Amino acid sequence: MEGLEKEIFKLECSHLQSDVRVSKQKLGEVLDEEFFEFGSSGKVWRRRDYDTNHPLIPDRMEISEFALHILGPEAVLTTYRIQNHTSGKVSIRSSIWKNRGSGWKLFFHQGTLSE
Repeated sequence: MEGLEKEIFKLECSHLQSDVRVSKQKLGEVLDEEFFEFGSSGKVWRRRDYDTNHPLIPDRMEISEFALHILGPEAVLTTYRIQNHTSGKVSIRSSIWKNRGSGWKLFFHQGTLSE
């Protein structure tokens, strides 16, 4: 992996970590102010949902088939698979990251259950 790809991969991995998933503060460091998500549950989540101490489940997950797609000088799309070792489910994921000057922030995320 090259520089930007490594940086974004590390960020993707960070918000899957149990200590980040259960921390309003740590999630706040990753999520953009305009963040929204289409969850694998079918629910739509917004940044404000996580600002009110809505922690994520601290499942043990692993990324595979990671790819970075440049959308422009300040935006990238990632696509990958997640193996959730806690639930046994597999999902296909995509994220849009925006460079906000203070660093890359997760702007959009989608998870779709897969076989």
